[in-house]
Amino acid sequence: MRTLNAKVTLGLIALSLIVLAIFHEVSDFANGTSGPQVQVSIPNGASGVSIGDILQAEKVIKSSKYFVDFYKNNRDAQAIAPGIHKVQTHLSTKMAVTELLDQNRISNAITVKEGSTFSDVWQSLKSNSAVDVTNIKEATFQIPLANRLKSLEGQLYPAIYSFESGTSAQKAIQIMLDKFSQVSNGGELKPFGRFSKYEVLTIASMIQVEGDAQDFPKVARVIYNRLDAKMPLQLNSTVQYAAGLRGRIALSKASTNIASPYNTYRNLGLPPTPISNPSSAAISAAQNPTKGDWLYFITVKPGDTRFTKSHDEFLIWKNEYLKNLQAGAFK
Repeated sequence: MRTLNAKVTLGLIALSLIVLAIFHEVSDFANGTSGPQVQVSIPNGASGVSIGDILQAEKVIKSSKYFVDFYKNNRDAQAIAPGIHKVQTHLSTKMAVTELLDQNRISNAITVKEGSTFSDVWQSLKSNSAVDVTNIKEATFQIPLANRLKSLEGQLYPAIYSFESGTSAQKAIQIMLDKFSQVSNGGELKPFGRFSKYEVLTIASMIQVEGDAQDFPKVARVIYNRLDAKMPLQLNSTVQYAAGLRGRIALSKASTNIASPYNTYRNLGLPPTPISNPSSAAISAAQNPTKGDWLYFITVKPGDTRFTKSHDEFLIWKNEYLKNLQAGAFK
């Protein structure tokens, strides 16, 4: 009887795999069957359903429904930029997404990098031939800020963007804001505990700059623990932002004493605005911090970030960090 049941179970598994294979074949083009290249226009604010319908209509993919299922479970796919894309036809869904994310296939593209600042984006817009940068500075003040937000910083969603020739700077920035709103309103950005969505965004922007992706949830926990303990955050990234020292590994004692609301060595609580445009991973970490009692962390050498509750242990690690810095480990 057991042998019979085992055979039945194996048979059902085999049947299920056959059905899945048939479904995949019906729903997706096979790899290696690509056709001629076409230009596909993805409008600003397009949903996964809209993108899937456009790709199916242009014969890039076989099934819009199959694309939507893939899109929902793939963060890379959700970063597909609006604009004109040059892609091949008769692609598998995975390959179609790969081509849509290829900056070389996007007309007049710029990339908003994870951890970039508004100043970085501004420079990218100024160097993009498709964007009309006349009165670009004034344009930033003409964009309405929603929901009592204080700054554009943190809201220019990291992604690749493409602009038609003659796009105004104001419209280009608005496209980035619309992408952020799409993500925010889609549930990726939520309040956490006593912290508002904007405060979570601010925390995520610090996490992004302070740690490697694998350490984001731990960095988040240190921030929350220090806020709960009413300790100053003492994050170098906020001083670097205030003083224009981004990328500087070591800070002088004098720089930690600068008079700025962003200086978390001198001021309790959060800085007044985000300090970078955070990634989805940093936003997720800000809402899902790892459990722990840590109050300090330090990157002793590249790839080696340590967390502790003990100030004495932190000072020991700091000496190790200084030796590594002097030896050129951070070049």
